[in-house]
Amino acid sequence: MQCRFVAIFLFAAVWLLVGCPGARPVDQATEEGILLLGNRNEPGRLDPQLTTAVSEFNILFALYEGLVAPHPQTLAPVPGVAARWEVEEDGRFYRFFLREDARWSNGDTLTAHDFIASWERLLTPRLGAPYAAMLHAIEGAEAFHRGETTDFATVGLHAPGPHELHVRLRAPVPFFLDLLKHPATFPVHLPSIRNRGDPFDRDNRWAGVGRSVVNGPFKLLRWEPESVLEVTRNPLYWDAETVSLNGIRFFPIVDLGAEERAFQAGQLHITEALAPTRVAHYRRNAPERLRIDPYLGTYYFLFNTTRPPLDDVRVRRALSLAIDRRAITDQILGAGQTPAYSFTPRGLGDYQPPQMPPGDLAEARALLAQAGFPNGEGFPQMEFLFNTSESHQRIAEAVREMWRRGLGIDIRLRNVELQVYFSSRREGDFDIARAVWIGDYLDPHTFLSMWTSSSGHNFSGWSDPAFDQLIAASDEAGPDTRLEILAEAEAFFLGEHVVAPLYHYVSVFLIRPEVRGWYPTLLNWHPYKHVSLEPGN
Repeated sequence: MQCRFVAIFLFAAVWLLVGCPGARPVDQATEEGILLLGNRNEPGRLDPQLTTAVSEFNILFALYEGLVAPHPQTLAPVPGVAARWEVEEDGRFYRFFLREDARWSNGDTLTAHDFIASWERLLTPRLGAPYAAMLHAIEGAEAFHRGETTDFATVGLHAPGPHELHVRLRAPVPFFLDLLKHPATFPVHLPSIRNRGDPFDRDNRWAGVGRSVVNGPFKLLRWEPESVLEVTRNPLYWDAETVSLNGIRFFPIVDLGAEERAFQAGQLHITEALAPTRVAHYRRNAPERLRIDPYLGTYYFLFNTTRPPLDDVRVRRALSLAIDRRAITDQILGAGQTPAYSFTPRGLGDYQPPQMPPGDLAEARALLAQAGFPNGEGFPQMEFLFNTSESHQRIAEAVREMWRRGLGIDIRLRNVELQVYFSSRREGDFDIARAVWIGDYLDPHTFLSMWTSSSGHNFSGWSDPAFDQLIAASDEAGPDTRLEILAEAEAFFLGEHVVAPLYHYVSVFLIRPEVRGWYPTLLNWHPYKHVSLEPGN
């Protein structure tokens, strides 16, 4: 598969050179105002309310815009489709005033009713939207999503006119505006979706060239699977004058070595990542090309708690304690990643995440013996699931060896492509899986609410009413106690060892000097309308 892709990519590179002999693709693209981006994985779908992959989010941010938008440097909420808003009743009531010049890419007026219809789609149970719980803060939304009522009029949404949207929350949510920057809350054009079939059928593949009606700064121009996806300027975007780029080409390059070679050959402005083994080279030889930015994410191992012996917390704790996290960050990664002893990274305001104990091989062996597997004897053959990636492979091999030497157990590795990985994880077809969670907003709630019983991201098979109650209590709590309750919830979760956090992220990539406005942000979001290319740099 990788060899086939490299051939396709090189063909695309040759195509880019046509019409400009002797020029590199980045030179021609810079002159044309087209950004060339490495984007790791081929997008599975471009439905804002069903996507979960970062590679898909990267594209959706070009095609759509929510009520609010992220500031290019701080990610603070700034006006998007909503020109302004008012907050009343101690944070429980929002009144959004939409821009009268907001348009869909087909010329239709974008209205408050489009948001209501899109959010109804997100919350409709049979769509199975992974991020539906994001809107549970709205009065009546959770009951509708759970199917306790089929009357969407009970949800706290109202449009007194085409350009005014009222939202009533069940309790004040300090990060509510941040939720509205997430792709799941973006509006979708229901009439065009209906043209392709049932808008509530998750198998309705309505998004594509000539079919997607969007409202963002760009629109879909071409999509050649496993080769390139290109967007071009949307002239009907309300703030089109601010947009500097004429287009963006997203290249799905899974192999980090191939992506680096593409960058060196002048085929990319920015890579999605850089192989850990190459960081030292660029630090020595081309530090101006290397970027290591903060990134709000946690890499972890996910246990399927429905499968014996992983249904025993002693086994899960033993596996976690036997991992030398420092060896992984220092010897395999080496770019400033930090060992993870909490699920929530540090750096989110005043929140202090509780910490798991560091590795303890003696305790791990004792726990495994108590569970009936002294020195690993009788431990069943288990499988570790991960998607294709050089760093995933190296980490999986390293931890397998730690478990073999330290605990006397052997784990079989299962390497699959990304969409198979997503499907297997969603269906519970795994024993242990590598996973990552990147924050969706700048609050610890994004790392903890995903483990509630109703979450569309909880693939562990584990749930506990006590944990659910703590998260619910934090939603209702005031600012003085909210973080304390979240810390209590995280301590509870860590004690169950549903996951084994390995390390907290940084974003490591290569970038050319022509690129302007690509600021370091904790969520690694880069609003494209503020990005530009300057020839000659």
